[in-house]
Amino acid sequence: MGLKEILFPNKGKDPEKLVGEYFDALTAYQPVFTSFEGSLYEMELTRSAVHSFATQISKLKPEVRGSGNQALERMLQFKPNPIQDTSKFLYRLATIYKVQNNVFIVPIIGEAGIVGYYPITPDNAKFVEHNKKLFVIYEIGQSRSAIEFEKVGMLNQFQYRNDLFGDSNSALRPTLELMHSQNEGIIEGIKSSASIRFMARLAHKLSDADVKKEREKFTEQNLGQSNNTGVMMFDQRYEDVKQIISRPFVIDSAQMSNIKESVYSYFGTNENILQNKFNSDQWNAYYEGALEPFAIQLSLTMTNMTFTPREIAFGNDIIFTANRLQYASNTEKLNIVTQLFDRGFLTHNQGLEIFNMATVGEEGDKRYIRKEYAEYDNLNSIDDPEGEDEEA
Repeated sequence: MGLKEILFPNKGKDPEKLVGEYFDALTAYQPVFTSFEGSLYEMELTRSAVHSFATQISKLKPEVRGSGNQALERMLQFKPNPIQDTSKFLYRLATIYKVQNNVFIVPIIGEAGIVGYYPITPDNAKFVEHNKKLFVIYEIGQSRSAIEFEKVGMLNQFQYRNDLFGDSNSALRPTLELMHSQNEGIIEGIKSSASIRFMARLAHKLSDADVKKEREKFTEQNLGQSNNTGVMMFDQRYEDVKQIISRPFVIDSAQMSNIKESVYSYFGTNENILQNKFNSDQWNAYYEGALEPFAIQLSLTMTNMTFTPREIAFGNDIIFTANRLQYASNTEKLNIVTQLFDRGFLTHNQGLEIFNMATVGEEGDKRYIRKEYAEYDNLNSIDDPEGEDEEA
């Protein structure tokens, strides 16, 4: 059984026949998606930025709201498809999204409807039109399949020139070329400094063959392995012998810092995030600027591809949430739980989750509030025991 049969066991019309039919191109423009000539994900700094983003996204918790969606929520929270758990599914989605600026989510259809989701890279998919209806043709392994556009989820960023696709990463090309040149310069500099080179001028005019013999002889006697004294000796046949010192050009620390800042700005991150040295304020800023927009787009995309407009109107949707307080210090967590619990904002279980502790079952879902709190408009109707004692 192939990968396609494992992921998509139940199909109505044979997708191979559907793909084999005549399709009209949607537009004359056919975008080509590549991983920046195969280098964006291969560069150390850019891969670190992508990995950091995808790792944080993999922690998102999918929740399905609406009645009768327990099975769908359980599938999303544990295993969206037969070969990926939720963490791997979200990590791959985020990685493709950052590297190629586009990613597709294909539903796995079973007898009872959607039974799973699978991420597709954009270079393995294209849009076509057939009988005035839009389809997506995608590849899994060596197999090709087709599905209606309205059934597919699509995430993108840097969307400008095309109505469907996000732009390429060509804006990062100068920075990547600088990083590549810098890495090559360091390697070549190490190789160059490890070799000793000399320039010698002969005192007499010799033929080309004799010059070649003298060069080989000088090298063997003074620079060969047999000379382990560290002393070079030569006679009056050589008027001048000088060592050639190679000084390869290497970008200084200030310029290298500018290159790193360009990458950080492009990916919306910083060094503390990449090296896991961030505090709660830095984490909240990164969440607001980078993680939450992706979570919102993913929530909307999967809601629209899973439910009909009527089902959405009745309160069915899919959201991806994160515990933003897990990176706060213990003092901050204690203050938050203390202040919000007795005001009814948090339950016991929610407070335990903030401290990464196990919940205590249904009893922990109850809310408590301090008894002295009352609605402002009802203050005059509340009995004042102290006032009654004074009157007495």
